[in-house]
Amino acid sequence: MALNGKSALVTGSTSGIGLGIAKALAHEGADIMLNGLGKPEEIEAIRASLAAETGRKVLFSPADMTKPDEIAALVRAAEQGLGKVDILVNSAGIQHVSPVEEFPIEKFDAIIAINLVSGFHLTRAVVPGMKANGFGRIINIASAHSVVASPFKSAYVAAKHGLLGFTKTIALELASFGITANCISPGYVWTPLVEKQIPDTMKARNMTKEQVINDVLLTAQPTKKFVTTDEVAALALYLASDAAASVTGANMLIDGGWTAA
Repeated sequence: MALNGKSALVTGSTSGIGLGIAKALAHEGADIMLNGLGKPEEIEAIRASLAAETGRKVLFSPADMTKPDEIAALVRAAEQGLGKVDILVNSAGIQHVSPVEEFPIEKFDAIIAINLVSGFHLTRAVVPGMKANGFGRIINIASAHSVVASPFKSAYVAAKHGLLGFTKTIALELASFGITANCISPGYVWTPLVEKQIPDTMKARNMTKEQVINDVLLTAQPTKKFVTTDEVAALALYLASDAAASVTGANMLIDGGWTAA
C-alpha cells in the first residue's frame, strides 16, 4: 500500500472529515493517532474497529486543541507510540453563527484557537521530527471560507483565511526539507459541524431548516450537492503521497464550483 511505513496524526478525527481522512490513510497503510471529542466508549469502538479493519496501529489522545501543553503532549505521544509523525492533518474545528455585535467573545476566541492557532502549535511540534526524517506532509483542512466570506461567520472566516496564509508561509519555509504544506478547502460537507450550525443560521436569518439547507448552504455550490467526506479523504491521500512531492503552498478547493464565480 502507498503509505506503508508512514504514520499520521489527524486532529478532529473522531467524526466528520477528520475521521474520513484517518480511515483513508489507515486503509492505505499508515499508522494513526486519532484525536477529538466524543463519548469514550464510542471513540474506543472507532479506534478498535479501524485497527481491526486495517491491521494498522491506531492510537487515540483526547488532547484539548485550545491548550498548547496538551497539544505538545499529543505530538510526543504520537512520536513515541507510532515512532514518528510523517503526516499531520489539522482537521479539528468548531463553528458558531451569529451577527458580529452579538457574537459571544468566548466563542470567537475558541474558534480562533481551535481552527487556527492549534495548527501552529501542532506544526511547530512536528517539524523537527519531519526535518530529521527528510519527509513530511502537513495538510490543513481549511474551507471555501479561506477565500470567500459568508455573513454571520466572522470568527470562522477569519480563522480559515488565516490558516491559508499560515500554510503558504510554512510551505516556503519547509520546501527544501522534503516537507510539503497544503490546504484542502471543501465547500459544504454534511458533517456534525455543518448540521450543528443550522439552528443558529435559522435564527440569524429567520429561516426554516429546509430554507437554510437549500437557500444558504447549497445555493453556494453550483452542483447543488454536499461534498462528501470520501471526496475530501481522496484528496488528502493524494497530498500525503509521493506523487504530490512538488505540490506545496497550494489551496485545493473542493467546493462544487462555489468559488469559481
